[in-house]
Amino acid sequence: MKLDGADIIGVCGSLIFIVAFMYANAAKNMDKVLFNALNLTGAALLLYSLWVHPNFAAAFLEISWACIALVGLINAIRVRRKT
Repeated sequence: MKLDGADIIGVCGSLIFIVAFMYANAAKNMDKVLFNALNLTGAALLLYSLWVHPNFAAAFLEISWACIALVGLINAIRVRRKT
């Protein structure tokens, strides 16, 4: 199996998701800005990979994940600005 640039970018997105998940499970006080920023970045990288190597089901999941992360990030930034 030969990996191209899009595959490598997708793997980096997957690694970012793993880091975010590990962080969410290990942090005593989770920084929601960081968590959602990591998830949004991971989704964006995976979506780029899926743009080059299409897979509708995976793209649907990543678009949903990115939308949820974006809303979470906006809300977390709003809360942070209030405090």
